[in-house]
Amino acid sequence: MTRTIRRPDVARAYGAGEIVLFPGKADHLYRVRTGLVRLHTVDDDGAGVTLRYVKPGGYFGEERLIDRPRRYFAEAVTNSDIEELDADDLDGEQQRDLTRRLAAAIDGMNRAMHRLAGKPLRARIAAELLELSDSELALRSHDGTPVVRVTHDDLAAAVGSVRETVTKVVGELARAGAIRAGYGKITIQDAAKLRAEAGEERV
Repeated sequence: MTRTIRRPDVARAYGAGEIVLFPGKADHLYRVRTGLVRLHTVDDDGAGVTLRYVKPGGYFGEERLIDRPRRYFAEAVTNSDIEELDADDLDGEQQRDLTRRLAAAIDGMNRAMHRLAGKPLRARIAAELLELSDSELALRSHDGTPVVRVTHDDLAAAVGSVRETVTKVVGELARAGAIRAGYGKITIQDAAKLRAEAGEERV
């Protein structure tokens, strides 16, 4: 009886800010082991637009499954360990996990598009901060409060706006008591109030 020996997954460490993938031919599937990865593209004006974040356990590079070119950049937002997978070698459990994770990613992108199309900027920023508060970008203060390490430029790219406008809205949310803004970080002071601002039961 011939025994198939599966090639071990290849993992590589990336530093914060390092580009993992460029647009082009999709040769592999990728899974985030640790850290946070941002998938983004560049619009006609040269501005970066965030498509989605990939958290630990999540996949990207799914274009390999349908033999389509990749049209986005993948960037390690934090120090990250990323596995390179051969899509043809996934076993049954890995395929089921991939399906679940990609379905969740599609749901998240659909909700993000709904926010972009039908919700005011204040709600979009509140939802984005809640999303990032459960990621590798978030630290915990001494009392357990989430502190998200994000700049106004990064928020603007994620919600489809510009830094100046985002800064104004962040100030409004701070005055409402939902957050506290600092240099390069935003503290979630009242998650319930932020969820109410987002107008979503689940974000």
